Order: sequence, then C-alpha cells, then structure tokens
Amino acid sequence: MRTFDAIIVGAGQAGPPLAGRLTAAGMNVALIERKLFGGTCVNTGCMPTKALVASAHAAHLARRVGDFGVRLSGEVGIDMPAVKARKDKVSRDAREGVERWLRDMQGCTVFTGHARFTASRELEVGGERLSAERVFLNVGGRAAVPDMPGVGTVPYLTNTTILELDAVPRHLVVVGGSYIGLEFGQMYRRFGAEVTIVEKGPRLIGREDEDVSQAVREILEAEGIAMRLAAECIRFDAHPDGVAVGVDCDSGERTVVGSHLLLAVGRRPNTGDLGLDTAGVEVDGRGYIKVDDALRTSAEGVWALGDCNGRGAFTHTAYNDFEIVAANLLDGADRKVTERIDTYALYIDPPLGRVGLSEAQARAAGRKVKVGKRPMTRVGRAVEKGETLGFMKTVADAETDALLGAAILGVGGDEAIHSVLDAMAGGMSADALARTMHIHPTVSELIPTVLQDAR
Repeated sequence: MRTFDAIIVGAGQAGPPLAGRLTAAGMNVALIERKLFGGTCVNTGCMPTKALVASAHAAHLARRVGDFGVRLSGEVGIDMPAVKARKDKVSRDAREGVERWLRDMQGCTVFTGHARFTASRELEVGGERLSAERVFLNVGGRAAVPDMPGVGTVPYLTNTTILELDAVPRHLVVVGGSYIGLEFGQMYRRFGAEVTIVEKGPRLIGREDEDVSQAVREILEAEGIAMRLAAECIRFDAHPDGVAVGVDCDSGERTVVGSHLLLAVGRRPNTGDLGLDTAGVEVDGRGYIKVDDALRTSAEGVWALGDCNGRGAFTHTAYNDFEIVAANLLDGADRKVTERIDTYALYIDPPLGRVGLSEAQARAAGRKVKVGKRPMTRVGRAVEKGETLGFMKTVADAETDALLGAAILGVGGDEAIHSVLDAMAGGMSADALARTMHIHPTVSELIPTVLQDAR
C-alpha cells in the first residue's frame, strides 16, 4: 500500500489544476489517468470541435468573399485530411502539455491505468494499491447511446468517433437537435455534406426560449440543413446506401437514408466501473455522483468534480468545481456550487451566448419580467462585418430591476454575453448596466440599449 495525502482520479479540467494547488501546499499527490490526459475538452470536446468549427467557418467565409468585394478564382474545396490533421494537432499539443506539466510537477506521482475502489479511500490501479485521506474524482463522461430500435444493427458515430473521419460524408443524419448535434450538423454542411437533423421534440434546443429555438432553426435551414422534428418513432435499419433512419409514424417521409449516422442524444458519467459502492459513494438514478454544495460525496473524504457529479457539463463548470474545492480546502473559504450563475454557449455560427434564466424560466419561477430585444440587423458592428443573423435579448425583474438573464444569438455573442454575466455577478441592476458606457463599435455596446428598451 502506497500512502498519499491526496489521490485524484482523472486528468480532465479539474484534476490537474487541483494537483497543482495541493502540491504547492506541500501535499504528496497521486494522480491517476486511464487514457487521455486533458479529459473531454482537450480530446473529444471543446478543442477539437472548435478547431473543426473554425475550418468550417473559413470555408463558409471563402464562399462569401464576393459579398465583401473580394474576388477569388475557382471553387472552394475541402481537404478533409488536412482539416483533421489541424484538429489533431490542436488536441495533441494540449494533451501533451497537460501530461508534461503533471509528470514534471514536484510532489505529484502520475499513474496510468484504470482505478477502482477497494475500500474507503483506497484504490487499486495497475496492480498497485493506493490510499489517502482525501480522494477527488474527476472521471468525466461519454456519449449516451439509448436503446433505440435497431441501434445495435447499424454503424453509428458519436461525438468521439466522428472526430476520426478524414472524408466528408455524403449525407450525415444527426439524431439529436441540441448543442452537440447542431454544431456537428452545421460544420459538416459547410464541409459539403448533405445534412438532416432528427429531433424527437417539437423544436430544437428545447431548454431555450421559443424565439431562440426558431431563430437557430432558420439559420441552419438557410444553409440547406433539413429538419425532421417531433420524430416520435426514431428507429434504425441497415440500407445499401448506409443507414435508414425512421423519423415519423404519421406524416411526411417516414425514412431518411444517410451514408453516416451521428447519435447526439446526451451524455452519461464514467462512474459504472469505479467500485463506488465499495467506498460508500452514492449515485443517482442516472449514475451521477451525489454531491453537496461543496462537492463532497456521501463518503467521508471523497469529492466529485466535473461532469461526473451532474452539477454542470462544461469545461468552465469543471474548472469552477476545482476552484470551489481548492478555496474551501486550502483558503478557509466557504464557496458553494449554488452561488455560481449558469452560463454557456452554443457554437453554431453565429454563436449563442446564454446566461442566467431564459424568459420562459423566469416566468415559470413566478417572476414578473421586462424583456428587451433587438435584431442583429440593428447592431452596427454586425452590419459592418456582414453578419446580421440573430438577435439580442435581456430579461430583468420588472419589480426589483434585478438582471435575470440574457441570450445573444449573433456574431460575438459568446464573448458579449460576459458583459451581462459580470454585471449579474457584481449585483448590478438592469438600470445600472443600461447607464454604463460601452465601446463603439462593438456588439456589447448594444446591451445597455436593449435594456433601455425593455418592456
């Protein structure tokens, strides 16, 4: 048995910085990673997908150069092996950087292999037994593959395996009309594939307000992406041309045939093979580790950070988990998960930046709201850049003037949304932000105007 002050399982977004803080505090730390250093973000999430989005955007912009008075001869072509090589390098450089940092970290011992609890705060990895007073689980998640009819009889891609494609599909059928599915759908449409998005619900990205959902649909349809919504009878069958996807029982064409099938229907945590019951770590019905407001599990001395705890499924929530745990453990703080403000982005083009409550969520909570809205066609910066799709929307409490949330679907929306996020975090009222002078010409400068026009 090798004894450490702390054991960290998983080298995702929370594990490595936590190892840095703990070793800097003089602790002897073991970090265990069974596969790829850097976790989902570096290997199968943010970095590779946004590298692909950038390539797709470059192709899209090249096709539009005439709109800007620029002339190019010949058609825009896609060198998919080169696109993939660029994406691979982005991930590889980041992954190798994380591993090098950890292996060179004084006080940190890196173990590679699968970890499993053998007792409370005791784990086995690669035939070695480790123990510590503190154990931190940062094991992440992976694509969920529901038991849909025929799913086991056809080839399919997930958000991980689609990254290995080095050729553009003839027709990509995406099952799942939410964040991952929409990003890949638009991306491959811009690479030249025919794309159909199949969604069981009545509209795309169902957690967003209906006007946001509809605007996103219109943006994607304008690029030639086909939509099959309210597809209650999704099923799969082998077909000579690829995969036949059953999309509807009652109306329209009942089957879509694609050369490739992408399943983008959610995520599940990597918690089923850790021996959590042996350590007394409780999980919920979906396998997520139950944690309190300080990210402590039901087992004494065990914390869960990142995607595996069900308290957020983003790189920034995982990193914030690290910050909460480190501050409470090392700085005498009393930080809580419930203190943070929900914020995220959808990286179609133009992107959607979101913070706080949507209009529907605010009304459902019983709040009387005032809503401001402005199309991007009335945002000077968007007009100058020739990117006027989308709109800006703010939600504030009509009685207290508290900022409740915002959605910016438009060029720079993923950056401009931080103006509202920071104002909310600082306790600013809607009126105070509305009276704040911003730089011209920017997208952010219209946020005060939208608030001033709120009704």
